[in-house]
Amino acid sequence: MDSIVVTVLVRAIVAGTPLLLGTIGEIVAERSGVLNLGVEGMMAVGAVTGYLAALATGNPWIGLAAGLAAGAALSLVHAFVSVTLRANQVVSGLALAMIGTGLSGLLGKPHIGQPLAHKMNEVAIPVLSGLPVVGPILFARDPFFYLGVLSGCVFWFLLRHTLWGVRVRSVGENPAAAESQGVGVASVRYLCVAIGGALAGMGGAHLSLAYSRSWIEGMTGGRGWIVVALTIFALWNPLRAFAGAFLFGGVFVLQYLLQPLGVPPNLLGMLPYAATLAALVLGGLREGERGMAAPAMLGEAYTRGER
Repeated sequence: MDSIVVTVLVRAIVAGTPLLLGTIGEIVAERSGVLNLGVEGMMAVGAVTGYLAALATGNPWIGLAAGLAAGAALSLVHAFVSVTLRANQVVSGLALAMIGTGLSGLLGKPHIGQPLAHKMNEVAIPVLSGLPVVGPILFARDPFFYLGVLSGCVFWFLLRHTLWGVRVRSVGENPAAAESQGVGVASVRYLCVAIGGALAGMGGAHLSLAYSRSWIEGMTGGRGWIVVALTIFALWNPLRAFAGAFLFGGVFVLQYLLQPLGVPPNLLGMLPYAATLAALVLGGLREGERGMAAPAMLGEAYTRGER
């Protein structure tokens, strides 16, 4: 029985890792007031770029770096359109999602189903990985998981307890007031959007380098849209993202557990998206909860000198 529980929890963590990375990145971007609905496209580009880099070099770490860089680069397109040109952020994000998914399909088409010779393997932490139950679940995972946990803790601390975090939050809440204090609104937003894109790209790279360890067109499977919902579910708090990401990872795993019981496949395929709707409803019911909530200027363009 213990082995079954451990297996299920391990699979939930593996499935939840790309969601965690993407959610933390989206939280950082939205905290600065920029709504980026292009997470799906950034994850897709991160996945194919990471795969192609690892395939060409034989080094999955280079693939990880390439996926991160590709996600950041694509996010800067959104930053330019929404921050510099002050265009509609919803339209820009949706366009980014379509561009990213289309570009990833084009680049990866010649390599569909081709497995990587060198994969991103699990890294066991000495002593801790030997602990009963907890050890194999938390301390014998791939580097993406450790990076996701580290990112969540670091950005929670930065947003809540540093001057940089105060600036980011002030830009998201009242950019005019932030600018009056000498804060560069555009530079802060550019940086936060790039961080969000980098983490989304890393989440996509996890899918091709550690999860499936090959390239399959459409492998993001709507995870980018789930990330947007998880950002709301987490109340824009990186620490809350842990619970949401791994809970949804469990929902993905539940599909495979229920399949042998004769549950219709179409119904199983709906589970992650039904859970997403439930998370949005729950987020609406918790709208009045104290703590980190949606920035006042989220999705709103800002013109320098505007009062």
